[in-house]
Amino acid sequence: MEALAERLSHLDSHAQATVRIVAFYDTLMRRRLDLPALARASAGLAECVVGVRLHGPGRAIRMTPDGREAPAPPTPASASAPVTLDEEEIGTVWLERPGPTGPLDDVVLDRLAIAVAATAERYGPARTTMADPALVELVVSSDGDEAARARALRLLGFAAGTPVQVAAVRAPLPLAQVATLICPERPVKAAELTGTGTGVILAGSLDEARWPAEVRAGIGAAASPARSWHQARAALRFTTAREPVVRYDGLGALALVAEIPEHAVRDNADVAAFARVAAAAEDVRTLDAYCDTGSLRRAAELLHLHHSSVARRLDQIGKVLGFDLTEPTGLVRARIALTAWRLLDD
Repeated sequence: MEALAERLSHLDSHAQATVRIVAFYDTLMRRRLDLPALARASAGLAECVVGVRLHGPGRAIRMTPDGREAPAPPTPASASAPVTLDEEEIGTVWLERPGPTGPLDDVVLDRLAIAVAATAERYGPARTTMADPALVELVVSSDGDEAARARALRLLGFAAGTPVQVAAVRAPLPLAQVATLICPERPVKAAELTGTGTGVILAGSLDEARWPAEVRAGIGAAASPARSWHQARAALRFTTAREPVVRYDGLGALALVAEIPEHAVRDNADVAAFARVAAAAEDVRTLDAYCDTGSLRRAAELLHLHHSSVARRLDQIGKVLGFDLTEPTGLVRARIALTAWRLLDD
């Protein structure tokens, strides 16, 4: 101990101050302070307004150096730092210093962020979005019993009786980022299930307007998480570039197509004929637009083509398929064949 004191005596003033700040936050963490107390103590140390925000609750905690809540509106942050837990950003801390940035502001923010992460982990379920895949799999498994499922949901942070929506997701983005974007208000949990190639998101509510454009997602409708997961995976198979997010309850009778055995789909004459149409990408786009709109002129507008050009394409496609696409029955057959072919390609 004396040797340590001797070494510290030779440090410059900046290093000594840094050591004191680290010791200050070590003491606060041992006392297990809550977030308002951490912000209050930090404001007194930094001698300026200090702010703390966790992405889940969303509410900002701002304290003045004299220990009171800072008045609104907040002033621009002079410096900030992310709060991370389990390699995921769960919030942010900042200083609202009116003058120049202090020489030790980065040290204060670094230690405050660590203390906030420890506090967030200590109180209640972990605030991170990514969850233990084993717990999530237990929630959505059709084999698990209801008692084990309810316990898994509690461990994930969902209170008893809370409705839980299930989404099946394929995304080029990190799954945690997707979950945070579509459900800024917790609870929300996400996990990659081994062997499925699909991510699972469990949430109290899912805002369709927030889904990133490059993400494909199916959303289940059932109250049971296991049944909803089955529906979500089925809905995911119906997604397209034009409709990247599909709700199972919006499919109606089309959902029945996903239940047809694959061998029966492949043996169907219309689906086999559509496989020949699929060799030309522009024909697929034309048929897709026509099936989606049900109108030659509206399909032409969607494709930015003259309606006569679309009519010629549909006539050629109809000859390959063996039926007239402009007839009501032909349009229904084309829609079903196109959908079934896409599900085979899934």
